[in-house]
Amino acid sequence: MTDYKFEGWLGLDASSAEGKMQWGEFEPKPWEETDIDIKISHCGICGSDLHTLRSGWVVRIGSEVKHIALGDRVGVGAQSDSCCGRMGKPCEACESGQENYCPNKHVGTYNGVYLNGGKSYGGYATYNRVPARFAVKIPDGISSAEAAPMLCGGVTTYAPLKHHGAGPGKTVGIVGLGGLGHFGVMWAKALGADKVVVISRTSAKKEDAVKMGADEFIATAEDPSWGKTHASTIDLIVCTVSQTDMPVQDYFSLLKFDGVFVQVGLPDDGFPTFQQKPLIFKRIKITGSLIGSPDDIREMFDLATAKGVKPWISTIPMKDANQAIINFEKGAPRYRFVLENEPETKASL
Repeated sequence: MTDYKFEGWLGLDASSAEGKMQWGEFEPKPWEETDIDIKISHCGICGSDLHTLRSGWVVRIGSEVKHIALGDRVGVGAQSDSCCGRMGKPCEACESGQENYCPNKHVGTYNGVYLNGGKSYGGYATYNRVPARFAVKIPDGISSAEAAPMLCGGVTTYAPLKHHGAGPGKTVGIVGLGGLGHFGVMWAKALGADKVVVISRTSAKKEDAVKMGADEFIATAEDPSWGKTHASTIDLIVCTVSQTDMPVQDYFSLLKFDGVFVQVGLPDDGFPTFQQKPLIFKRIKITGSLIGSPDDIREMFDLATAKGVKPWISTIPMKDANQAIINFEKGAPRYRFVLENEPETKASL
């Protein structure tokens, strides 16, 4: 038994996404000796989840946990478990440290079901219980508020940039300057890319992009010839937007021979249709990327510490989570909202 309660904002029906969550107690997953309990200090708000990434202090630790100690400051991303070879057959993804691509059991940090039948409830809460394998220590050079959005939005853009070789000698394009895109710009710059190009509809965020490290800004709605003007100038594009009508054909024209287009945004109605000619004549590759593994998160934290990468965040009291969701849906964040638990206080209903 613990001397603390697991309480948080509960999404009891579809109206919760409209700022109508209710504060209440929940039952964490049944305890296993590979688990830890975390006293949550901060939780980021992400458009794909609304209940995920979190950071805080370890207050209980299982007897089989060796890499984390009581009192450690840790973070958990959008995934909190995978099969890890426990379902009767080896898993190549888990064995190679790419648990985020586990084909057997991918447990989200919210709205998931663990192998022992327990449910995952996310981070809009006071405490949470997770398998220690998915908890990553937060370096001293990164605050908990800064770490929270890195654990999902941050690693979602870091992982594909690192995997596809963003760095010296490369020109990187980032489509969309929102919560994901602003991370993409900063990671590309931190990885040493020769040039970072932001691609957005208007120039409204150009000044911010430059401050984040962008070298060039393409406003597609303001320059009818942007596709031709910038044709074959970019090695790698990471697309963070989720519009089904986005001009992917023109995005492809920006890529050099053997260029790579990585989609990380999730269009509700599927990826836009396109002509195959660029794939054939320029040998470009179209691929995707899913969040990041615990190892990816550790690497990302190391890079952030070494290069001084700091996300652009606004902290909001946990008690105001419902209003934060409403403002999030209106596009208010510049560029990430982070919920913050006030010490020993309960949320107002």
